[in-house]
Amino acid sequence: MLTATHTEAPWWLPGGHLQTIWPAIHARHLSANALSDVAYRRERWPTPDGDFIDLDWQDAPTPPSAPVLVLFHGLEGSSSSHYALAFARHAQAQGLGFVVPHFRGCSGELNQAPRAYHSGDFEEIGWILQRLRQRTTRPLMVVGVSLGGNALLRWAQEAGAQAAHIASAVASVSAPVDLAASGQAMGRGFNRQVYTRMFLRSMKPKALKKLAQHPGLFNADTLRAARTLYDFDNVFTAPLHGFKDTNDYWHRASAKPHLQLIQVPALMVNALNDPFVPAHSLPAGNVTQRQGHAMSLTPFVTLWQPPQGGHVGFASGAWPGHINTLPSAVIAWLAQHSGLQLKEPAGG
Repeated sequence: MLTATHTEAPWWLPGGHLQTIWPAIHARHLSANALSDVAYRRERWPTPDGDFIDLDWQDAPTPPSAPVLVLFHGLEGSSSSHYALAFARHAQAQGLGFVVPHFRGCSGELNQAPRAYHSGDFEEIGWILQRLRQRTTRPLMVVGVSLGGNALLRWAQEAGAQAAHIASAVASVSAPVDLAASGQAMGRGFNRQVYTRMFLRSMKPKALKKLAQHPGLFNADTLRAARTLYDFDNVFTAPLHGFKDTNDYWHRASAKPHLQLIQVPALMVNALNDPFVPAHSLPAGNVTQRQGHAMSLTPFVTLWQPPQGGHVGFASGAWPGHINTLPSAVIAWLAQHSGLQLKEPAGG
């Protein structure tokens, strides 16, 4: 069982904001993490709608029968995000294959179709996983981080019993499963001034490039005036992906209302001090246990809600710390619920 002791925050990193910001800014630069040693090879797939996606495979030898760990990144993330590099490192230590499929427009090159990606993009995830399943008989263990975590859970819900024929187990990390609650949190105070501004600095230019590709797709002035994710989603994300408006998008794309539909082993990891995902918006387990322990939500869904960790942070150790604990624990859970035996990694 996963317990709170896996993610005890270091004394020098108090609070959800610091536990979110430090890993994102500093973790990849620590030689102790060896994140700079991760090497990828890129593969491009044409999509059924005439577009493309890029997948980055860890360029390391693995046994022919080794499971493959698939990671779906978060909002404006990529294979170079700190959490992707940390998972890649642990996958290599365990002899697993590792691949990061990029959502449209997140691989460093703008995609071609009049669409991007969104928190409920389960059809895209389904197509990617189905194609991976057709290419290999190796077990697929799947992780989704933040936006990618919610979308992965939505895929598991929509796939129902078929999900277990494609993936042996899935895990979400810091997923905003109630998008309205997270959207409201991101539109206030420090979150709005820091995190939302950071996201919009990346998202707005990409959206305007999309408009240049497809004139008339949306109103440029309205897009430029957006100051919150709600505003951005209202002019760009929602209409481009078949939603009426932001409220309709956040309602239909949220995974929380349909968790009982999941029929594949699924772990949901959410720190209770995540500034992006309010604790009150998280599902509660059927079995009341000490805060921070694993809880059963359904026969298939396990909740892990440690009190510390921030948003995709989960730093550990004495200064300057590391971010090894979370990927190690999540991969171990996925392997256990896939019926696989992992080796003990050498070193920390």
